[in-house]
Amino acid sequence: MRKFDYSFLSHGLLPANLVNLTSNIVSLKTMAGVRKAEHINIFTELEAIAKVQSIKSSNAIEGIVTSDERIAAIVNQDSAPLNHNEAEIAGYRDALNEVHMNFGTLDFRQRDILHLHEVMLSVTGYEFGGQYKTNDNVILEVDEAGNRHVRFLPISALETPETMEQLELAYLEARDDMNVNQLLLIPCVILDFLCIHPFRDGNGRMSRLLSLLLLYKNGYDAGRYVFFEEQINKYKAYYYETLRQSSVGWETNENSYFPFVENFLSMLYLCYKELDKRFGVVHGKKITKTARIEATVLNSLIPISKAEICEILPDVSPTTVEAVLGAMVKRGEIRRVGMSRSARYIKV
Repeated sequence: MRKFDYSFLSHGLLPANLVNLTSNIVSLKTMAGVRKAEHINIFTELEAIAKVQSIKSSNAIEGIVTSDERIAAIVNQDSAPLNHNEAEIAGYRDALNEVHMNFGTLDFRQRDILHLHEVMLSVTGYEFGGQYKTNDNVILEVDEAGNRHVRFLPISALETPETMEQLELAYLEARDDMNVNQLLLIPCVILDFLCIHPFRDGNGRMSRLLSLLLLYKNGYDAGRYVFFEEQINKYKAYYYETLRQSSVGWETNENSYFPFVENFLSMLYLCYKELDKRFGVVHGKKITKTARIEATVLNSLIPISKAEICEILPDVSPTTVEAVLGAMVKRGEIRRVGMSRSARYIKV
């Protein structure tokens, strides 16, 4: 049977790149905490945007898609699901809301994991929501010719409940070990969860919900404001490759967690860097939308487009960006290069 032992995280013999990554994340987390205390309204706006994008991206990774308009309507509960994909999306919305509102009382315990799974699948009407798999499953990969191959054989259905209990206990023990860096522990536990593959359906989405849950419980809440799932979706091939690397030898306790841990932390680091970029362009305590747009353009070393500004400041509407850019051009602070959609702006 698979043995879960995270004591290697307390030995101090960790790759230098992982140590550096965690240090950088902690530094950015501290800065984000200061900014949130001073600019809570901006963070509230970012959270509303990130929720829509997180739900869209986490489902898209699994091939569950619909239009952006329908995603927004479902997330904001302006419309009931119209088909199966939208029911899956609505279920993930409810489970994500559960994590956002109740992460303080939820934990990496079987009862909470089963509860989140039940919530996630409740809208679809699946009778197996909140239950471990009853039949063995496999993790497949498809080659370039379209042929399917078994990449990994997870724990059997018969062994799943006991294995999940052992995983829970191992996590709780490591969590209480003051010598274990929690930021390194979280991706190790998520990898083990994915290798167990305890559910008939929804294992990938559950892994992302549990990632956010454990990050939130440890104070790493960038995923509330910058969509963590989108980073995974954007670099999906790399994500799956590191998952493959870290699962080699897993069933015999000979795998290396480090490829998956590095990928996980890199995605989190990108979230914090993105959050930092949206605030770091402005100095001083008063950060208005106009000031943030102005600073974004003035601090850019190369011509920047309206679309790029909107990407950096997703809580600011394109109409506002356009108005501020027009005013800056009139004042002679910046000049426009090109016309229409290809227009870009640079400091005079």
